[in-house]
Amino acid sequence: METVALAEVAAVLADPSRAAMCLALLDGRAWTVGELAAAAQIAVSTASEHVTRLREAGFVARVKQGRHAYVRLANPRVAELIEHLAQHAELKRPSGLRTSLRVQRLSFARSCYDHLAGTLGVALRDGMVDRGLIDVSDGLALTDSGREVLADLGVAVPDRPRRPLLRDCLDWTERREHLAGAVPAAVLERAVEAGWLTRDQQRAVRVLPGATGPFAALGVDLATVSAAEAS
Repeated sequence: METVALAEVAAVLADPSRAAMCLALLDGRAWTVGELAAAAQIAVSTASEHVTRLREAGFVARVKQGRHAYVRLANPRVAELIEHLAQHAELKRPSGLRTSLRVQRLSFARSCYDHLAGTLGVALRDGMVDRGLIDVSDGLALTDSGREVLADLGVAVPDRPRRPLLRDCLDWTERREHLAGAVPAAVLERAVEAGWLTRDQQRAVRVLPGATGPFAALGVDLATVSAAEAS
């Protein structure tokens, strides 16, 4: 029975259009069916059929806001599954300059569903641990100092989150852990809202000039991280 279930899950992503839609949804946003159709380069009617298949398999959920309907990944676990399955495809030898540059951008900084991944994501974890904002002596825990720094930066830490505040997520480009959970999700949301970072539709995250101070408070020297990535 487990073998059959695994084959059924694999079959859902075996279709290139459904796979493209899931990769697009990895940016953590809610998409319309029309936007997903454009991302997969298929007709809207076909995209709607694929969304139905993905929803029945538990990969996506529909979200209604007023008269509008959106689609998003069902939960962070689905996002991690797709992120890890994408490892082989993303790490193939680039076939051209544009592809090579995109892979480099994704490797340096990208969104992994709703949190920061890549070189910058790993540096954020290291920085917060080194500065004593996160305690790793017994799992991952946000310290009082960490809460104060996040509050000063305007990052809203949920009081009663539906998921862990912090947990490790293995980064497939760095082969080390970056941070997942409610806190890093709030950090990325605040960073985009405040204009420290910006995201494109291919999940690449670009660092803006205003990020230097906030990330320094989180223990990340952006100049050093960028220089190390470029070398």
